[in-house]
Amino acid sequence: MSFPGGLLIGCSPGLMNVPKIKGTHTAMKSGMLAAEAIFKKLFEHNRQPVTQGLHVPEYDVELRNSWIWKELYAVRNIRPSCHGPLGVYGGMIYTGIFYWIFRGLEPWTLKHKGADYSQLKSAKDCTPIDYPKPDGKISFDLLSSVALSGTNHEDDQPAHLTLLDDSIPVNRNLAEFDGPEQRFCPAGVYEYVPLESGNGMRLQINAQNCVHCKTCDIKDPSQNINWVVPEGGGGPAYNGM
Repeated sequence: MSFPGGLLIGCSPGLMNVPKIKGTHTAMKSGMLAAEAIFKKLFEHNRQPVTQGLHVPEYDVELRNSWIWKELYAVRNIRPSCHGPLGVYGGMIYTGIFYWIFRGLEPWTLKHKGADYSQLKSAKDCTPIDYPKPDGKISFDLLSSVALSGTNHEDDQPAHLTLLDDSIPVNRNLAEFDGPEQRFCPAGVYEYVPLESGNGMRLQINAQNCVHCKTCDIKDPSQNINWVVPEGGGGPAYNGM
């Protein structure tokens, strides 16, 4: 969780309690532990701060000794247990036995079966889902929800969403998976639009809508999307929350 010049804190290392679907408390606590460890490291030698390539392995120790580690260790097998022959139902049975009864004290740790992006099925093997239109009361359209996030990026900043190969989205993702980018992105950043010539399609990236969830970086079946940290100050604001 620590390396020279940085620490993995907050949501970045995936500090979420899966059965509770909550991670804010663990993310905030990891930030507090990181701040305390960094402060001690900066001033441990005659109060002379050393910032170049600063390595703070003490953060790892503090994290393992905190209630975060104890809480997440108890639920470590819940999500991987859904990969068995019984699927989600098997995961529910496993959770009932080994979490609610034994509180995650089993002496083994299950593993995920491969990367998330490799689990996507071809469009020909799936049945399209006909979702009802948003009613504006309980369900809402995508762009209205994005507007509530207050996300904003300066028009002249370097693009933080780029493609390693411009031909892959149409030749593979659209051809085999029916363009999953336009469905797994919660902010409508990716959409397939007709070419100006009218012959074929192209992937359009509306980077200004990005809410920094990094779903595209994780779920793209071709691992062709290059997500980098955008210019400081940009992104969602969530003023309404």
